[in-house]
Amino acid sequence: MPRHDLAAPAPDDVPFAIGTFDEIGPLSRAGFPHRHTFYELVYVTHGRASHVIDVDVHPVRPPHLFVVTPGQVHHWQDQRDLRGHVLLCAADFLLTFPADRDALHRSGHRSWRPRDAAQARRIATLLHWATAEHRRGGPGRGSTLRAYLHLLLTEVLRSPPTVPGPPAVPRAREHRSAAAIARRFEELLAEPDLVGAPLRAYARRIGVSVRHLNDAVPLATGTTPARLIRQARVLEAKRLLTSTDLTMAAIADRLGFADPAYFCRFFRREAGDSPGGFRRTAENTTIPPSRTSTHPDACQ
Repeated sequence: MPRHDLAAPAPDDVPFAIGTFDEIGPLSRAGFPHRHTFYELVYVTHGRASHVIDVDVHPVRPPHLFVVTPGQVHHWQDQRDLRGHVLLCAADFLLTFPADRDALHRSGHRSWRPRDAAQARRIATLLHWATAEHRRGGPGRGSTLRAYLHLLLTEVLRSPPTVPGPPAVPRAREHRSAAAIARRFEELLAEPDLVGAPLRAYARRIGVSVRHLNDAVPLATGTTPARLIRQARVLEAKRLLTSTDLTMAAIADRLGFADPAYFCRFFRREAGDSPGGFRRTAENTTIPPSRTSTHPDACQ
């Protein structure tokens, strides 16, 4: 499955890009499943389409705003005259703004529509200003773009989500360290190369002990690292089932299962259906994977 990096050459090397669909390029309307190493904020102002993010299909009703986080699989289907604004930024663009980075990361499972015409105009104005600042360049460019992104995220969080997302967990000051660890853990869960890795591999990447990770993540998220790892494996399995022609054995191997039969039992327990059943359902609904596989498979 294609994985795209952010290519945004600029005089001061700000890992940020913004413009219309046409200005960003044809990949901004890509009709094939792919994933990014960066964040993408899309504000559709005109046209028709369905935006498929992981295994959720979002019928586009302009004005409509989407956030795609690193590691998520997405594509557009049945698009017609799709227009609007696209903002791209690398994770390290917000390295010194952890609250904004956290808000952006947690926005990837929802979509939004402005609550009224006034808010739609504010969002469009902020995007126009950010575009002008990005083109202008000069001293203070990065900090100004971060300020515009902060204002955009504020408007996003004030809009009614069209798809419910995970509940927010209040975080007191004494939980900030735990929140930072949990945020990094969730970011690592989005990396396909780590799916199926043991908990100690995540702890090593974060630079904490397994015990510390087991303590911090529930404090910040209300759930355990083991459960989040299971959820990430199921989500990646669904992505591969709907977006590739890989056999069950190949998918099991990618997810770290030595035994395809055990993968099938795991998937059925966590998702409520067999991998083969889930793939057939996806093929018969509105997520057409770009594949023509005729491989015989287990777990049907």
